[in-house]
Amino acid sequence: MKLLVLFSSCEGQTLKIAKHIVAQQEGEVVADFLAIDKQLQDVDLTAYDKVLIGASIRYGKFRPQLYSLLETYQSQLSTKPVAFFGVCLTARKPEKNTPETSVYMKKLNLNAAWVPKLQAVFAGALLYSKYTWWQTLLIQFIMKMTGGSTDKSQDLELTDWTKVDEFATQFSNLND
Repeated sequence: MKLLVLFSSCEGQTLKIAKHIVAQQEGEVVADFLAIDKQLQDVDLTAYDKVLIGASIRYGKFRPQLYSLLETYQSQLSTKPVAFFGVCLTARKPEKNTPETSVYMKKLNLNAAWVPKLQAVFAGALLYSKYTWWQTLLIQFIMKMTGGSTDKSQDLELTDWTKVDEFATQFSNLND
């Protein structure tokens, strides 16, 4: 199987999740990883059997390049088995960790030109060691407001890998 993985990741957690999903696929898999944040020029989706798209939330939004990608390639994507996952810190809370309960996924589904049927949202990682001082302050403020960790002396991985594995199985079984 030839798989295209399109991802948007700031500190690398979205890419880490995408690689984990690919590693769970059955059979022989050849995967190409392309960053959405870079200019994607003429990606030929006909060369791939399936597409996996992963994008992180940063300061309350998916990056505009995700919306551009979904608009530009909507007709090609609609002919393939495609799965999408979003990564955000609010998904650490059980009441906000599904596409139906995540405000970011709801907004994506309302505003994107095209969205895949198979979707998930996963908690990311709180990586204070990778943030600039300004990002640390801003994220600490957000974490304080939402009841998360403000301890910048340690990084926290909040991803529920069991949930990722379940999504990987669904993706493996995804057909047109």
